[in-house]
Amino acid sequence: MGDKTKSPQRPFGALTLIEEFFRLQAAGGIVLVIAAIVALIWANSPWHALYSDLLGVPVGVRAGALALDKPLLLWINDALMAVFFLLVALEIKREVVQGELSTARQATLPCIAALGGMLGPALVYSAINWGDPVTIHGWAIPAATDIAFSLGVLALLGERAPSSLKIFLLALAIIDDLGSIVIIALFYTADLSLLSLGLAAACVAALIVLNLAGVRNIAPYVLVGIVLWVCVLKSGVHATLAGVALGFAVPLGSKSDTDSPLRNLEHMLHPWVTYGILPIFAFANAGVSLTELSPSSLLDPVTLGIALGLYLGKQLGVMGTTWVAVRLGLGSAPSEVTWAQFYGMALLTGIGFTMSLFIGTLAFHGAEYGSAVRIGVLSGSLICALMGYLVLYAAAPREGTRAAQ
Repeated sequence: MGDKTKSPQRPFGALTLIEEFFRLQAAGGIVLVIAAIVALIWANSPWHALYSDLLGVPVGVRAGALALDKPLLLWINDALMAVFFLLVALEIKREVVQGELSTARQATLPCIAALGGMLGPALVYSAINWGDPVTIHGWAIPAATDIAFSLGVLALLGERAPSSLKIFLLALAIIDDLGSIVIIALFYTADLSLLSLGLAAACVAALIVLNLAGVRNIAPYVLVGIVLWVCVLKSGVHATLAGVALGFAVPLGSKSDTDSPLRNLEHMLHPWVTYGILPIFAFANAGVSLTELSPSSLLDPVTLGIALGLYLGKQLGVMGTTWVAVRLGLGSAPSEVTWAQFYGMALLTGIGFTMSLFIGTLAFHGAEYGSAVRIGVLSGSLICALMGYLVLYAAAPREGTRAAQ
């Protein structure tokens, strides 16, 4: 590993990017927790009506005949989260082109683990909600992993968590997010508008032309991206996918490129997303009234399916598929990592939080299942965070401990 005391003249060196990324995620996880706690306290205080009224404040934007009028909550979920998905797309592209997922050998095991980590929770949730044509729509809610929260917990362990384990979790979570993007596109779309889809396709084509023409100025991409977001919003496909398309279109450049448009944009967005957008989303979606919470409500099929999907489904899916893949020689486990540590990391993948709450808003459009979703996500994520931290803390490497083989 390189000397950490070197001059910071390499703003986008690999080591600098990783150090900065984990530093942001560790602090971001704490900010997320604080935002969720504030929302819970407010939603259960005598001023709980103000919380609902705030999120329901109508916000409108008009440009000539075009008008967008939405409650504040939907602006947060549709507009701010599009910026979050833009950042996710930038990270995915960088890792696939030049990073930890750039070769088949590097990508195989995280891909297998991520696939298992999505199938396991979906199967657990579906088994509990099988036969109910309404609640079964939430099958994808526990399949997601929250990058900020999971990496934040892992970063809090410091040197007790090997860097190879952090990189593996990062790769797994990025692939998981890519899977979530595909799920949203395929399964959580409303009635489609062909006109809006056509205009969105034209915007995507314009982004491709900008990329192929070698345009490195971010401004044209952003301007086309804003138009794309409006078109996708009106099309019936979820608006956050516009952020994904924009992120994939931004040029990366070569590894030696010190003025990469993608890295510059990623570097700029990280603090805004980590300390602003994700905490705002958590605050807007984590507030659930606990006044009517009872043991029976914890056994609600939606709540139970999500919580058990995150806790049992994730760890069984990640551990099971990884163990089989390693035994079959399809990939190698992270270096200097014991199976106990890997199990602790598998538990952390069950922290769904932001992504699970977001998919929950797509799966159930009314308020009928809103509380069940939030209770399931919060309880399952909290258990996974605590158990994962404790397992990793107890499994800290000792002299003579063998790595997973």
